Amino acid sequence: MKIAIYSRGIENNQFQDINPLLQELLNHGAEPVIFQDFFNQFYSAIDIKGKYSTFHAGEELDPGIDCMISLGGDGTLLDTVTLVKNTGIPVLGINYGRLGFLANIGKEDMKSAIDAIANRKYVLDKRTLLHLDANIPLFGQSPYALNEFSLHKKDSSPMIKIHTYLNGEFLNTYWADGLIVATPTGSTGYSLSCNGPVVFPESASFVITPVAPHNLNIRPIVVPDHTIVSFEVEGRTDGFLCTLDSRREIVTKEIQLAVRKESFDLNLIRMNENNFLQTLRSKLSWGLDKRN
Repeated sequence: MKIAIYSRGIENNQFQDINPLLQELLNHGAEPVIFQDFFNQFYSAIDIKGKYSTFHAGEELDPGIDCMISLGGDGTLLDTVTLVKNTGIPVLGINYGRLGFLANIGKEDMKSAIDAIANRKYVLDKRTLLHLDANIPLFGQSPYALNEFSLHKKDSSPMIKIHTYLNGEFLNTYWADGLIVATPTGSTGYSLSCNGPVVFPESASFVITPVAPHNLNIRPIVVPDHTIVSFEVEGRTDGFLCTLDSRREIVTKEIQLAVRKESFDLNLIRMNENNFLQTLRSKLSWGLDKRN
């Protein structure tokens, strides 16, 4: 069994958490395959016993990888989407960050999570991805996102006008700082902070949410995920931001953009005892009343 390990990096005082993780993998006969930049941070501080290897990019991942462990917060897990691509490699998020909607396994539950992986006692949540089509190359070999696609004005520039179409039919012109198209997974991210609704991962939908719209009657809208959403942008500046999750490109208003459902999903590992409702209650503190 081979288990890939990815992280953007952790604090020096968390290095002691790496050794138990590696040891637990070795105890189950698993070979760790560690992201090289992350490995460079801790290898001199930890005595690694047993067989291991490293990788620099997603193209180097062995087809025999059983799963990838993401160490960090949700942003770190979003990075793994560009590594596993369409391989179907399941991803488990162990939370070294703050909120952790996606990386919702606590460090204290690491041992039981590794045991569940070794014994195949987990659930695979298939999460929809967004694909970006454009008339120029954007985002290299990974023009897709797990959370959201967004268009946004640059810095303190004036608001932009975003003409939006659903399957070629005009929907609305948004006078706003930007516009978000979120997957169900992304509905608890940037879209939520802009008053978008929370939708269930299996709802087969996209959420279109404006960012600071200059119209009091504009509200987010939920559309089926077989919809192609396309855009034309106007503004007083030459360029604006186009983002896929945490990645961004600066593009001109002449560019043609459209988003649709990606042809493959992300396999997100969930422990049997966890579900979406429990995550909502714990992460958003639903039902928490300090008067009780």
